[in-house]
Order: sequence, then C-alpha cells, then structure tokens
Amino acid sequence: MEKLYTGVVRLVLHWRKFPSLRYRKLIRVAYHIINKKYSDYPERWLFMVTKDLTWQVATSVAPEGQAQIWELRGLDPSPEETWDHLRAFLHLDEDDLQAMLGTIEPLFQRGYDLIVENYAYLEAFPETAALLGWSGGADPQHLAERRRFFAVWLARTLGLDFSHDFARYLFRAGQVHAGHGRRRLHIPSLYVVGSIALMTAAFARILEQAEVRTDVQLRALAGWNKVFILHLQMMLQGYRSALALTEGEEKVKVTVYGRLRSLIGCDTLEIGFYSGQSVLEVLRKFFNYYPHARSETLEIVWESQHHDDARGNPWMEVERIYRPRAGWRVLRNGRDIAFMTEDQWRLEGADQVAIFPPGR
Repeated sequence: MEKLYTGVVRLVLHWRKFPSLRYRKLIRVAYHIINKKYSDYPERWLFMVTKDLTWQVATSVAPEGQAQIWELRGLDPSPEETWDHLRAFLHLDEDDLQAMLGTIEPLFQRGYDLIVENYAYLEAFPETAALLGWSGGADPQHLAERRRFFAVWLARTLGLDFSHDFARYLFRAGQVHAGHGRRRLHIPSLYVVGSIALMTAAFARILEQAEVRTDVQLRALAGWNKVFILHLQMMLQGYRSALALTEGEEKVKVTVYGRLRSLIGCDTLEIGFYSGQSVLEVLRKFFNYYPHARSETLEIVWESQHHDDARGNPWMEVERIYRPRAGWRVLRNGRDIAFMTEDQWRLEGADQVAIFPPGR
C-alpha cells in the first residue's frame, strides 16, 4: 500500500504541468483507489496530495461521504407544455380556425397601419412613452426595432402559427419585456396585458370597417381572443421567470460549461438569492429561465404519492422530479454538492456555482 500511495503522489505531482481537466480526472481516480479499495487509509492523505492545487479541483474530489442524488421539484412547465395544455383547455377547434381564416385577408391588408398606430399610441401615452424613453419623441432606431418585433409577431399570428417554436419565441419576448433584452427596458406587466386587450379591440375595429359579416366577425373574434390569451400566458410565463431570476438580496455567480454555453448564449450569469437559501433554489431559477437546457442536463423521474381525499377515498398524485443526468455535476465553491449535506447547500454572498457536463 505504501508503494501504491507513493506512486499516486508522484503521478499527481508529475501531471500538475498538464491542464486542470487531466489532473482533476487523475486525482478522482486516486481517491477511488485509496478510499474504496484501501478504506483504512484516511481521506486526509488525498488532501495532502492536493492541498496546493486549485480549489476547483481539490475540494471537488475529496467528498466527506457517499454521493447523494439531488433533486429539483416544482419546476414550472416548459413553454411547450404550457402552450399545448392551454390550447387544449381553450378548446381552439377547427370551427374557430375556419372562422379566423375568413378574416385574415382584411387584417393582413391593414397590417402596416396596425403596427404604426400601435407605437404611435405608446408614444402618445405619457407613462409608456416615459418607460420607452420617448417622452421627447421616439428614437428612430429603437422604434424600428420594436416595429420589426411587432411585424414578426403579427405575421406569425395571422399565419396561424401554433408551433412550439412560436411558444418559445413568445416566452423569450416576455423575458425581454421584463428588462432582459438588449436595451434592458422593464415594461410593467399591466402594459403587457393591456396591449393584448388593445390588439383585440383593433382586430374588431378592422373587421367592422371592412364590413365583414357580423356572424363571421363574432365567430372569428372568439377565436382570435383565445389566441391572444394563449400568447399572453406565454409572455407572462417568460416575464415571471425573468423577475424571479434576479429576485433576492444578494447575487451568486453561476458559470456553465460545455454545450450549456451555446444553449443559453453565455458563459456566466448572476442569479439573485436570499441569504441562507439552498443552491437548489438557484438551480430552480436557472432552469425556469432556461427551460430548453433541461433536456441536456436533467432527467425526469415520476414519483407517486397515495392519500385519501376529503371524503376518505383513496387518491394518488404523481409528481415530476428532475435529477441530474449521469456525469453532470453542480459545484458550490468548487465542491460537488452531491458530496455535501443539505445544510452545506445554503448560500452566502461570496459563493460561486458551476455546472459541469460529463468529462469536465
């Protein structure tokens, strides 16, 4: 055993000249050799070997106990799930779609006027003008950006786009309205809701002016109203995820690696938290804000719970739980949370969190 241990020490010291990825893997192997096959040798020996290595490596490979699988419960539904569920609930059926199809031509013909009038109204209304920075008149470049967004939304809406891609587009639009766009303009939610109501009124006005038959108008507007409610819900879900991401007295820096960087479009971000909250709360905010990152990182486990209802009848509820996929690790200050107790998951102001894919 002495020869084995001496060999491990020499090997670690020799490989220190290589990138951290390689000696992190090597030290993990050394730990398993000592801890699993020769458990009588204390873990502090491995600490002696790695004490002068970077904290990202040393503390993540010297666990205090057996690994535990952390879980996330209560994540919001994905935009696609909300989209499908609400569309089914609204009963947007073939009759609705046929009635709406009969009104697309007059609405399309007035599309340009609809866009121009919408932003002229926002510029004229004092509160929205102030929010947009247009109190002294609209900035031409900013106005053009917003008109382009509206034009895309209107084209996809009139094209009866019910794809999941459109659901994700609206979810992201909600985040942008919460101040998470390039211009960092936060539009209060009452104006987001109010804008949908104004659009319903605008559609009704256009159809009336086009002298569309009253019965056709009524059936079509019933369908368009369902569509607008569907769009509004998607935007509000994205809006709430953006507000939750920054909520808290302190900020924790979260760094992601591997494919996650391309999926979310950045390497690092800051997530708000209240002192003493668990690192799982930060992960919950992260995956609610970036729901498209779940399939890469997490797997779903279904858990059933049996109980009696108010009348004493047996009842079963099924809960969806998210667990990390094989090889994915979350580190708090460089230490894998799978080898920490739940009390050690509580965050403090200077903490950092990292999300590593397999093999890193």
